[in-house]
Amino acid sequence: MVSSSLFHRRKQSWPPEEYISRATLQLFDFDSAAPPEHAWRRRLDSHANILKEFSVTFREAIKMVRLGIRLWSYIREEAAYGRKAPIDPFTRESCKPSASQGVPLGGMGSGSISRGFRGEFRQWQIIPGIREASPVMANQFSIFISRDGGNKKYASVLAPGQHEGLGKQDDYGISSWGWNLSGQNSTYHALFPRAWTIYDGEPDPDLKVSCRQISPFIPHDYKDSSLPTAVFVYTLVNTGKERAKVSLLFTWANSIGGISHLSGDHVNEPFMTAKGNPPVTFAIAACETQNVNVTVLPSFGLSQESCITAKDMWDTMVRDGQFDRGNFSSGPTMPSSVGETLCAAVSASAWVEPRGKCTVTFALAWSSPKVKFLKGSLYYRRYTKYYGTSERAAHQLVHDALKNHKQWEEEIEKWQNPILHDERLPEWYKFTLFNELYFLVAGGTVWIDSQSHDECTVNLPQTTRKLEEKNVRVKGRKVDYTEHIEHFATFGSNQSDRAVLAGLPCKDESATTEDGDPADFSHSSSFLDPQNEEDVGRFLYLEGVEYIMWCTYDVHFYASFALLELFPKIELSIQRDFAKAVLSEDGRKVRFLAEGNWGIRKVRGAVPHDLGTHDPWNEMNAYNIHDTSKWKDLNPKFVLQVYRDFSATGDLAFGVDVWPSVRAAMEYMEQFDRDNDGLIENDGFPDQTYDTWTVHGVSAYCGCLWLAALQAAAAMAVQIGDRDFAEWCKVTFLKAKPVFEAKLWNGSYFNYDSGASSNSKSIQADQLAGQWYTASSGLPSLFDDGKIRSSLQKIYDFNVMKVRGGRMGAVNGMHPNGKVDETCMQSREIWAGVTYAVAANMILAGMEEQAFATAEGIFVAGWSEEGYGYWFQTPEAWTIDGHFRSLIYMRPLSIWGMQWALSLPKAIMEAPQINMMDRIRSSPMISRLSGNESGIRIVAHRAGCFGNSSFRCTC
Repeated sequence: MVSSSLFHRRKQSWPPEEYISRATLQLFDFDSAAPPEHAWRRRLDSHANILKEFSVTFREAIKMVRLGIRLWSYIREEAAYGRKAPIDPFTRESCKPSASQGVPLGGMGSGSISRGFRGEFRQWQIIPGIREASPVMANQFSIFISRDGGNKKYASVLAPGQHEGLGKQDDYGISSWGWNLSGQNSTYHALFPRAWTIYDGEPDPDLKVSCRQISPFIPHDYKDSSLPTAVFVYTLVNTGKERAKVSLLFTWANSIGGISHLSGDHVNEPFMTAKGNPPVTFAIAACETQNVNVTVLPSFGLSQESCITAKDMWDTMVRDGQFDRGNFSSGPTMPSSVGETLCAAVSASAWVEPRGKCTVTFALAWSSPKVKFLKGSLYYRRYTKYYGTSERAAHQLVHDALKNHKQWEEEIEKWQNPILHDERLPEWYKFTLFNELYFLVAGGTVWIDSQSHDECTVNLPQTTRKLEEKNVRVKGRKVDYTEHIEHFATFGSNQSDRAVLAGLPCKDESATTEDGDPADFSHSSSFLDPQNEEDVGRFLYLEGVEYIMWCTYDVHFYASFALLELFPKIELSIQRDFAKAVLSEDGRKVRFLAEGNWGIRKVRGAVPHDLGTHDPWNEMNAYNIHDTSKWKDLNPKFVLQVYRDFSATGDLAFGVDVWPSVRAAMEYMEQFDRDNDGLIENDGFPDQTYDTWTVHGVSAYCGCLWLAALQAAAAMAVQIGDRDFAEWCKVTFLKAKPVFEAKLWNGSYFNYDSGASSNSKSIQADQLAGQWYTASSGLPSLFDDGKIRSSLQKIYDFNVMKVRGGRMGAVNGMHPNGKVDETCMQSREIWAGVTYAVAANMILAGMEEQAFATAEGIFVAGWSEEGYGYWFQTPEAWTIDGHFRSLIYMRPLSIWGMQWALSLPKAIMEAPQINMMDRIRSSPMISRLSGNESGIRIVAHRAGCFGNSSFRCTC
């Protein structure tokens, strides 16, 4: 735990009133309109510098030339089948990566759209594994202001004009709009899953504007956190002496990024694309109240040939501040031509009295109910459990977002406030902790309903089935009801074909389908109430947007603390998927590119590297650089994660279900103990998560993980009732530990490995990863406290402080002479996720000040204004000269390992500690839950083949 006096000196390193005056903050001090004190901030006029990409050295290139040739050939082979290789270092994005990111939109697993800190919508990942990084510049909020007397008028896009994609001002597209905002007096404030943009007198000096962006990311809420929707709440404060008419405009293009808006034939009907990708439907909406008038423009285009051009639309808003209300019944649009872009707009207008305030609310939703992977598997996304499988779910989603966002905010604040108000913690840590969670939305996540495609169709409620089967078109009209009205522009989009565009209210009890049947859009808690709240479906997230592999397990080892802390049922679901995978085998031949040899895709007993790319769950191990069945870290990491999760949740049923896989994973590792000393050896190639860093003999990283896994497996075996295996783990541990220390301990830290190479005595930042998990799981330390603290202090003094004075994080490898280990690209890199893990280990060892100084280097290099611009795209690695590798990466979620260490769960604190040096006795858990040891063992045996598994089990 953090002491009460800690960080008093450092906690003001992030000034609470930077960029925004206290007077302005006080004006917004109601209804959550003011940004929190603890938030990441940028001025809107900040330069979004181009990031420096990683490149290998000449010596590294020579070493990897054969791998490079094989990888190039493999990438071309996959492209011939219309597939993208999971790792492709040769293809560069057309949109250069820049320091422009912000908080992404929506919940988890239903596709994501990011929003840059300057207001642009970018980083489109609606289709799994496909990312379009470029912004769609037609998607904007704009403001139009006129004051009594008409002598003051303002019209501006609410984003600075220095954007890519803008042409000449006299054209008929978006360049004709008013890009007048300088951004000098406007600031962006981010605290995921919310963001605030404060326009402090821009463009009108007498109008203060707050835009609050809210997404439904709510820990332990497995319904709303799956919804593809976001809300934008505008708070207007008139500080002038004249009444002001303010119109806010939300424009949206039929696009999911890239050139999808130019494919032509965009119409207002559900559609399938030429490539067979499922359709996407968007809905934008505004909330009409007694004081707010809403109008829509169902269609405008970006070229001179459009019936209504972007310039026409803008001129109408400048002149009238609203659109024709007759547009609500204008009907469907004509199909667009190839090269033409269809857009829609929603306007909300209100009068704001002198010294008065007003709130205007918009919402965005998208619906892509089907997930189709390239090799044919088709699933329904998680949110369809509640909203049905019709693409028109976007209508209901946007309605519910407008209705429920205040409740979402209450839950978000209830979750975040205890940490934000903890005076013991440094300011940078508080907002970085929450903002690193961006990856669970923007990192390419898929969350599906656990039911099959056929089951979903059978179990749809009657109304939803009718809507889907009849290819419905809803005929809406404006309806008055007590609280408010939402008006929509709804349309669909996809990578290469058609789209939908229409206008309708979200609730119309007299609306009908084309067949005359009533269309039921009345709101209840959901379209389809869950039958089993314990069933949270299945969850995938990418290793990174550049490494397209689902649930990469050696990296999940670091990231999983975030899921266990916030969505533990998802974490257990992922662990069950890997438990099933351990007992499966896939005998198809695969060529491993580093060595050029052939092997089988998945070996029984080996934990897979990942759950696949183009057919997850069914075709695992998309990674083919090395044969990961020979890696030494995956199996121990599986055992350690399972025990940590089992111990933290106290879920005995989970433990019983996965125990056969835990035992199989441990037994599989026996083959790597070449000399029967109880300790596994590495095999002279990069056989662990550092997959370019060769290891010889016994290694600190893998050996420590193995010792920790033996202890965890023994503790779990006692609680499950498998005493014989517990005894085997104990005996093996007692043999292995003294060997590990004798071969690697040098008096101040553990050597990198026991070989005789030039880097065998290197100081590896991650050398105590096994001890990290041991302490995180409530087990006794692997080594005496003196060795642990000495090793961590050495890492702090050398890997951290000798690199730019500790302002970059921990370099992976450092020679004992104080020079960075440049054996390979990974030894010289700084890994953000590993640095956070080392910091967590330090906290658990009672070295809190060193821990936060270590982690602060990641903040300085990645998130601060003086850093490299990695906010909301934290990469796997960067070099000392600031070149990144693999943006938007999973591993930095390990910052939640720090939070776990700061406040260990009660179940961990009170867990029975299994002392390996004593005889293994009966666990109190077993005594309480069952007096029949054999009964538990029988259940564990029956769990071995995992009923209803999609894996082939060979047990």
